[in-house]
Amino acid sequence: MARVQLEDVKKVYPNGFKAIHGVDVDIAEGEFIVLVGPSGCGKSTLLRMIAGLERVTEGTVRIGDRVVNDLEPAERDIAMVFQNYALYPHMNVYSNMAYGLKIKGVPKDEIEARVKKAAEILELTDEQLVRKPRQLSGGQRQRVAMGRAIVREPSVFLFDEPLSNLDAKLRVQMRIEIKKLQERLGITSIYVTHDQVEAMTLGHRLLVLNGGIVEQIGTPIELYDKPATVFVAGFIGSPSMNFIEATVGEDGKSLHVAGGETFPMPGEIGGKSGHKAKLGVRPEHFEVAEEGEGVVHLTVTLIEQLGADTLVHGQFGGDDTDLTMRLQGIQHIATGEVLPLRVAPENIHLFDLETEKRWT
Repeated sequence: MARVQLEDVKKVYPNGFKAIHGVDVDIAEGEFIVLVGPSGCGKSTLLRMIAGLERVTEGTVRIGDRVVNDLEPAERDIAMVFQNYALYPHMNVYSNMAYGLKIKGVPKDEIEARVKKAAEILELTDEQLVRKPRQLSGGQRQRVAMGRAIVREPSVFLFDEPLSNLDAKLRVQMRIEIKKLQERLGITSIYVTHDQVEAMTLGHRLLVLNGGIVEQIGTPIELYDKPATVFVAGFIGSPSMNFIEATVGEDGKSLHVAGGETFPMPGEIGGKSGHKAKLGVRPEHFEVAEEGEGVVHLTVTLIEQLGADTLVHGQFGGDDTDLTMRLQGIQHIATGEVLPLRVAPENIHLFDLETEKRWT
């Protein structure tokens, strides 16, 4: 395993399009970091620059002790798992896993030992090793693609949305297997996904990209509890965080919102009286409460019963802001009902209305 360092890495295409605006990140040996963001944010481009499949316009990429900007992919001691598996259709599973070692001149007995070990780790049977890729399920093909990476015994694993072609149930299963695999092997891993649930459950740390710009780097809990920007707050968490425009009261202890209602201020924020802000509340942090001070009201427009949880959608305030709340278990709530809600001050997030950065 190896440390990976990106120093002010940028990517500008010949037509002038800036795909990556300058990324700085230090990935420790054995760390599992996830590059996450919406489609087109630059996460796959960044991964491909680490792999050597895209040239770096500016900045430095280090793997271990070496600057690898000008090295070919084969010289970087990395192994990549692609979204479409990239298996050779005319070869059986064993040959697909062994091919990279064979062309490097690894002795036959060592190839066999590595393939057998990888097959055992991935629970690929002897019967499956002699099958062609077309005879396997999507999950089995992805195991083969990971097996081909494992046998190379690289310093770094690179995963480019490896689960996006699988159905929902299989994605969850394979997600668990990838996490167990990385923990067992301890190899530095960089994983690209647009799925924030996948990112939250897999990564030791997440790097959130938006339009080629790093919005925030941190642990999943850090990004959930203290999102640095409105973008991160809205992207991390499912359902997404609710946002409401608010004005800080003259006393500096309350937040006035549409409809004449108020939320409590989350701690002391000096010098902000009269300032407008974007107030954020996660759906799971609303509580149905008794009428009284600090209570706001939601007019219910839609109920989604999920069994373990109930999602309640409704409208709030004079400007008919749409909000979503998550309640535990099955809830007997009717459309049109007005619910009194309360939010604990520590569960309220505030962002600057113009810069959309977190108030601290």
